Amino acid sequence: MSLNKKSVDDINVKGRRVLVRCDFNVPLKDGKITDETRINAALPTIKKLIADGGKVILCSHLGKVKNGPNEGESLAPVAESLSAKLGKSVNFVSDYNVTGADATKAVADMAEGDVVLLQNTRFRGKEETKPQDAGEAFAKELSELCDDYVCDAFGSAHRAHASVAVVTKYVREKGGNCAVGYLMQKEIDFLGNAVENPVRPFVAILGGAKVADKLNVINNLLEKCDTLIIGGGMAFTFLKAQGYEIGNSLVDDEKLDYCKEMMAKAEKLGKKLLLPIDTAVADGFPNPIDAEISVDYVESTKIPADKEGLDIGPKTQELFAQAAKEAKTVVWNGPMGVFENPTLAKGTIAVAKALAETDATTIIGGGDSAAACNQLGFADKMSHISTGGGASLEFLEGKELPGVVAADDK
Repeated sequence: MSLNKKSVDDINVKGRRVLVRCDFNVPLKDGKITDETRINAALPTIKKLIADGGKVILCSHLGKVKNGPNEGESLAPVAESLSAKLGKSVNFVSDYNVTGADATKAVADMAEGDVVLLQNTRFRGKEETKPQDAGEAFAKELSELCDDYVCDAFGSAHRAHASVAVVTKYVREKGGNCAVGYLMQKEIDFLGNAVENPVRPFVAILGGAKVADKLNVINNLLEKCDTLIIGGGMAFTFLKAQGYEIGNSLVDDEKLDYCKEMMAKAEKLGKKLLLPIDTAVADGFPNPIDAEISVDYVESTKIPADKEGLDIGPKTQELFAQAAKEAKTVVWNGPMGVFENPTLAKGTIAVAKALAETDATTIIGGGDSAAACNQLGFADKMSHISTGGGASLEFLEGKELPGVVAADDK
């Protein structure tokens, strides 16, 4: 996958209609946005296109839209937020068809620097079907609204949706540019280059619950990194694969052979594979998740049969932190324990703190590790926090992302 893509800095949009695929999949409560991170992340690209005299047409999905179009998943609150942040009125087209007569008229009436926001792309229903019938008609209609296309929705870049990948075919057919926005560019620069061309030593830290979720990531990163650290729930499958007692800890019994293969692969390639050496154990999982809980710290190879491992222990925190501090590039995906619980967040905090204090390029691969960094107050100390959970995982797997592939190469 070529990572050298045409960006908004490479195209001249003056007087041209530019369709921008954003990620406005924001959390809503009673019709109000509770976290505007994704809207803020889209502003640099939008402001650049306005300043360059483009006619800016924004589109995005919101929510899962399981029961058809509804006002609860309309992008109307996003239009309101954008108007306030841009200091100018954003014309929201509430048409559930997304590209109907109202949208066509709104775009026809635009002057340079104007902004139109289309309705939730998932209201069309065909947006997220398989590529061969991914709303070809919808993609074509979207292309008819614009001259150029900009993808700035990394969170959706791993999906070959009509508004992410298919639309580019039609824009290109009529001689338009297909570029990436600043947010996408940043993701490609950090995540893509970290994996393909890292400054060494390169340390990858993987956590989270299941080995199954990260099979290809483990395999791919072992070939790329110098040290692979495994914490979180999936560490117990690796420990059990070595023949150790893990008590009632989370385990993926079907993946024991896979873990053995990966440990053998690390040895063969001369890579360090670090597993927890001590573990925080309790009688069971906290219920509710943030309930007070009493823990003991035991050696990871000697977890009592009636206990459950729920976080890495202090010696492991030190071991992992030391490895991170010696690195020049660190990629982290997945927490070290049940970080939603104050007692069981210590391992995740220790890793986040080590990354915050290092001079290395630190890249957080979306999802729970991004949430942990934000909640624990370390976000501003990281070089890059990915905006896409699934997309960043697929990038780390070495997969081609449809939304990246679809952009023009420089």
